[in-house]
Amino acid sequence: MPEATNTREAILSRIRATNPTADAAVCTSEYQAIERAYQQSASMDRASIIRTFIERLHEYDANVTETSVDGIATAIAEILNTHSQKSTVLADNFKQQFLPADFHCVRESQITKEQLNTIEGAISECEVAIAHTGTIIIRGSRQITLLPDRYLCVVSESQVVETVPEAIAVLEKFAAEPLTFISGPSATADIEMTRIRGVHGPRILDIVLVRD
Repeated sequence: MPEATNTREAILSRIRATNPTADAAVCTSEYQAIERAYQQSASMDRASIIRTFIERLHEYDANVTETSVDGIATAIAEILNTHSQKSTVLADNFKQQFLPADFHCVRESQITKEQLNTIEGAISECEVAIAHTGTIIIRGSRQITLLPDRYLCVVSESQVVETVPEAIAVLEKFAAEPLTFISGPSATADIEMTRIRGVHGPRILDIVLVRD
């Protein structure tokens, strides 16, 4: 992502220019000396981690469908049929073998902004998921997680970690890339404390949890 890297370097250069006396070694040492008393690793067994993840998703009004690798295509087809969904945009890196037979869709790189504004839903995989917060983290695919009314994400059981620090460690190699953190369907209660869905993103979130 050359453009993202150049932008990042430009921002860092401005920060350095406004603080020319800062010693990089001292800053690094001070950062490493920060006390980190919060939980940084898993304390639950795998079954408890997955159960907590599912509970958090349900608390956020997300729909969870559990399946095996062989059942992903069937699960996706059933979800789309439930919503009577006719149009879908796919993340470019979404695996073709996960799709139902004769499935008609548009890949993200092939869709226009006009189509994205009217398409009913989007499908992608995630990079990692966090049980404590019920969060899924997507690498790339930013626009398709914002405009469509429905969003379906395939999450492998092995991608679910217990804590935020564990997830950040997984994502470290993607630090210069766009990452989207999603915790349930988009919702706000800013106006008269009335909860409204779909203001800042998808109104409906479906998770296909693939059991190992």
